[in-house]
Amino acid sequence: MSNRSKKSSVPEAQSALNRFKFEVASELGVPLSEGYNGDLTSRQNGSVGGYMVKKMIEAQEKQMAER
Repeated sequence: MSNRSKKSSVPEAQSALNRFKFEVASELGVPLSEGYNGDLTSRQNGSVGGYMVKKMIEAQEKQMAER
C-alpha cells in the first residue's frame, strides 16, 4: 500500500497544476471534465500527464538556458 498523499506541499501549486492539466487536455483533444473521468482510456489520461511533464521540462530547460 502506498503512503503517497494528494496534498501539495505548496497549496497554490495545486490550482495551477489543475489549470495546466485542463489546458493540456484541451490541446490534445482529451475530453477531461471536473470530477469523474473514469470513462476516459488509460491512453488518454496518460497522454495528458506525459505531455504535462514534457512541457514542464521544456519550460525549465528554456529558463536554465536564459541564465
